[in-house]
Formats: sequence, structure tokens, C-alpha cells
Amino acid sequence: MEVKLVVRTLELIELFAQTRRPMPLTELAQGLGAPMSSCLALVRTLVARGYLYEVRRRGGYYPTAKLHALSAQIQTGDPWLEQVRPHLAALRDASNETVMLGKIQDGAVVFLDVVESTHPVHYAARPGARRPLHTSAVARAILARLAPADCESMLAVADYTRYTERTLLTRDALRADVERVAAQGWAANVGESVAELTGLAVALDLGGEWYALCMAGPTSRVWEQRDRNLRHLQAAAEAIRRARAG
Repeated sequence: MEVKLVVRTLELIELFAQTRRPMPLTELAQGLGAPMSSCLALVRTLVARGYLYEVRRRGGYYPTAKLHALSAQIQTGDPWLEQVRPHLAALRDASNETVMLGKIQDGAVVFLDVVESTHPVHYAARPGARRPLHTSAVARAILARLAPADCESMLAVADYTRYTERTLLTRDALRADVERVAAQGWAANVGESVAELTGLAVALDLGGEWYALCMAGPTSRVWEQRDRNLRHLQAAAEAIRRARAG
């Protein structure tokens, strides 16, 4: 169950990330789909706490550096992601495709960290992005490693919305694909969420919790060169395991 005030605050931050410019109160209210009075109360609170400032009188509001500073402090205090990040960067450099570390959380896949490709045409994602279970290579890589009862409970909560003509639309179809993943040791999403987009993933058991390392990009690069890309993925996964064990 979402808390409305928290959702609205997060949406405000995301709105600034999208526009990357000061916005007056009326535009903020429109962007949030919120009443002017509610938006004014939220903005005043964030100004009072030092997270927003008015660039000039009636010139709009913009976040201060406080949010960035706190985020950086939080990030550097996470020894797990700090340890994994160099391996993600090395995997991106080896493949020049976007790479992600993900896990299943609350019935969806969440990307914990992302390093994007430098190709002009590439898969774009951000840490914290969520993806549906039934179209995610990350989900399949993890589901293939779970106990049968745990896997079934996850299959039961997937919504099976159609995104392309290749989307798997039933629990049986997804279960069959998860069984293939268990046999071959890696997972794929080839055009199931977005046409001409492919994701490849391998699972990681880290401290008794399942994660997955994923590479995504145009099918013409990621799927058609999958043998090479899977070697890069598996080498990176093994490097992360060794680093964690050491």
C-alpha cells in the first residue's frame, strides 16, 4: 500500500530529474497532478528543510545540492554495491552494452545498479527502475534457482500483460521458460517487452540471496552475439562471487 505523501514527494524529485530546470509552482502542480494547495505545502516543507530553493522571485524552484550530497553519502556507505560496481563497469567496457544488477522485490524486478552503454543506440535504465516479472530476463534467471514452491508463488503474482507479440501471456508458458533457464544456466528476453530489444541474465547467489546480472541492448547486437555476451556475463558473475568470498 502506497503512502500518498511519500509518493508525491518522490514524484516531485523524479519530475526535476526529467525536466532539469527550475519550475514554478503552477507547473509543479500540473506535473504532479496535484492540487495547488497540496503542492504549495510540499514545496514549502522541502524549502524549509533545505532540499529546494527559489532561484529568484517567481523564477521557479529547483533542488539544492543537499539531496545529491545525502545520496552520495548513502551510496558510499553501501559496501555491497560499492564492491559490485567496478565489475559492472568492467562488463560494460567488455561488451559496450548496458548492464544491470537486479533482484526480485515485491512482485517485480528492481534494478539496484546500472552502467549504460556508450553506443548512440542503447538500452537506457536507471537504478530503482522496476520491470514486470513475466518479461524480465533477471526474473527468469532468479526464478530458475528458487525452490519450486517459491517459484510458483512468484509466477502467481505476475500480471502477464502483453507488450509485444512475443510476450509470454500465461503462467504455464513462463514456467516452461524458467525450466529451460534452469537447464541451460542463463535467461533471455528477446523482444518480449520491447520489440528489437534483448536482455541476457545469469543468477548470482550472494549471501543466500538471489540476484541476477543482466545485459540489455538491441537484438542485433545482444542476441546475435549471445555466445560472446554470455561469456562476458558469466565471467563477470564469477568475478563478483570471488570478490564476495574474499
